[in-house]
Amino acid sequence: MLRRLFYCFRYHGGRSADGDNLLWHADLKPHASGDFSIAVVQANDSLEDQGQVLAAPSATYFGVFDGHGGPEASRFVNQRLFSYIHKFASEQGGLSAEVIQKAFSATEEEFLQLVKKSWLSRPKIASAGSCCLVGAITEDVLYVANLGDSRAVLGRRGTDGRKVVAERLSRDHNVAQEDVRKEITQLHPDDSRILLCNGGVWRIKGIIQVSRSIGDVYLKKPDFSKDPLFQQFAAPIPLKRPVMTSKPSIKMRKLQQKDLFLIFASDGLWDQLSDEAAVDIVWKNPRSGIAKRLVKAALTKAAKKKEMRYDDIKNLEKGKRRRFHDDITVIVIYLDNFKGESSKFKGGTFDCTNAPVDIFSLNSTRLEKS
Repeated sequence: MLRRLFYCFRYHGGRSADGDNLLWHADLKPHASGDFSIAVVQANDSLEDQGQVLAAPSATYFGVFDGHGGPEASRFVNQRLFSYIHKFASEQGGLSAEVIQKAFSATEEEFLQLVKKSWLSRPKIASAGSCCLVGAITEDVLYVANLGDSRAVLGRRGTDGRKVVAERLSRDHNVAQEDVRKEITQLHPDDSRILLCNGGVWRIKGIIQVSRSIGDVYLKKPDFSKDPLFQQFAAPIPLKRPVMTSKPSIKMRKLQQKDLFLIFASDGLWDQLSDEAAVDIVWKNPRSGIAKRLVKAALTKAAKKKEMRYDDIKNLEKGKRRRFHDDITVIVIYLDNFKGESSKFKGGTFDCTNAPVDIFSLNSTRLEKS
């Protein structure tokens, strides 16, 4: 019963009106604290980003799940994590950091069991992982939980009351950051090759940049990386202990009147736009379609780096576009009335807006029917 409540694949959105068949968006919908907008653009052969917003009269949940090594982990987390959060919150009398931590642990354990069951037929699933960025608002409290390098940024009114400033609410768990490299080195003092730099890019064991995730079982369970079946697809990785973790960073914030909106996005957006630039775009433009506007701003920036136009990139096929930009998921949450009074939201127990599992497949089906 509980899982059926969260297995939600109603897209409530459509293709981009400007002809980008790999861009999907939902322009503006209500939640208990205001409005929200979501957009996703696909670059990979299989969309590895997943995202959703769950709205209820008393709470709003939203998540960005950025997969790597394939889409299996991000799709799994998108289906499971919020059901665990809701289950444990119901059992423990409300939402808390402990509830969120327990939900992440349960999701990780269930994915591990899936990998074990699928191992013989799909050995590559052991290398699938997902960054996870989750937000939850209940009454006037915001929780932000993060694994990996997706990012949450708050737009809040400055001290002068006129400007809107950007405040980062999450930490990038990426070894491109010096503090993360220091953390990893301290956790593995006896491994001189825990971090390797190639071409100016740091990676854990020379393989992966993010230090926290759901999945990536072969970097957490040494037995998988040593198995000859897996080594058909990847070079041997000598592991003395797990080199990644699924423990999220969790931040709790009591919302204030100066807090205006949230931007939750996968690293594909932040590769192109600074926190300040993204907040400025949201503040200075109409609400409807604001997530799509952020995605298009990132794509325009990516095109400019290659001395191209966005119109050139949007005509490229999936897979080929990955040379220019990553999959990008953006959710913008407006904080008009975070106490939930006089809410615009008129849905039932939960109303789920879930981005497509694969945008190319969705739009191809629509074209065939039209």
